[in-house]
Amino acid sequence: MKKKILHIAEAFSTGIYTYLRDLTSYMTNVLGEENYEIVIVYSKRDVLDESKIKDDFSDKVKFVKIQMTRNINPKNDFGSLQALRKILKAERPDIVHLHSSKAGVLGRIACSGIIKRDKVFYSPHGYAFLRQDISPMTQKAFRQIEKSVQFFFGGITIASGETELEFAKKIGKTFFVRNGIDFKNQKFTQASQENQKFTVGTIGVLHAQKNPMGFNEIALKMPEVHFVWIGNGELADQVTAPNVTITGWVATREELLSRASAFDVYLQVSLWEGLSIAILEAMALGKPIVASNIVGNKDSVKDGETGFLINTTDEAVSAIKKLQDESLRKVMGKASYQRCKDLFDKDKNFEELIKIYES
Repeated sequence: MKKKILHIAEAFSTGIYTYLRDLTSYMTNVLGEENYEIVIVYSKRDVLDESKIKDDFSDKVKFVKIQMTRNINPKNDFGSLQALRKILKAERPDIVHLHSSKAGVLGRIACSGIIKRDKVFYSPHGYAFLRQDISPMTQKAFRQIEKSVQFFFGGITIASGETELEFAKKIGKTFFVRNGIDFKNQKFTQASQENQKFTVGTIGVLHAQKNPMGFNEIALKMPEVHFVWIGNGELADQVTAPNVTITGWVATREELLSRASAFDVYLQVSLWEGLSIAILEAMALGKPIVASNIVGNKDSVKDGETGFLINTTDEAVSAIKKLQDESLRKVMGKASYQRCKDLFDKDKNFEELIKIYES
């Protein structure tokens, strides 16, 4: 019988958007749309261009838009909860999959009495209690919320990386399924032309999580290097270094990957992460990675082999200087590609996820 899978995403941009695009494509094109009916409930936040949805997703995927806010707001959250329960009662899905901490909390409460606990799955994509833009007291409160919601409303966590898995196992029942990227249908072409200036780039939303101030500080310390940020966001004005180019968002995936393929080094100085799709795509392009030494990044980057994990801006500068050596850059870039191909092929990893759905 055809099964209905309902996804709830509080944030529907960048990594989560890519994850759901690839997962639904796998389920409809590889497993067959006759086997699954897919509904995505989402809240528009950040910079998603909604006009792209019809190009990126099968027309068989149903979309429902509701209002959800990232931060705790009792009035808004109660309204979101009511809306979710109404949707769940109308759709009566066989499986619910929740994406991000806010959707994980509201979604599990909303499923109570409607969906069986063992048919509710939750992907944190980076736990909220790991955020570095909040106080230690707030971090502690978010951790307690995770534990309390798990205790009272159940659900099964899907951890995307080894370090996230360790946190998740302390909270409740957990499976491990790595994130992945589309090696079969997406061309990861490595640039053959040398840059006039050594170029270091990143991809992402210019907000607190991605640490634009740290990126800017590194650029200021390396005026001879060209830095590129593909993306946009509310903190764009924090990037003041004259050797940084902010491109804004590009029109297509092909253009995005083409621009990223021109980077000599991929730099990501996030303050917290789940398992970054952008880093995986840079690895697939054969780029050595310089990334902050945090949960998520530690699961994709092999320090000293595929790039460098750094704790300070000075360490980032040192790592980038090392990678100006072409021979080291090529060795690490090749290792980066191979690690991504071995561990982060989406078809292999999504196959594991479907087995969990069906169990």
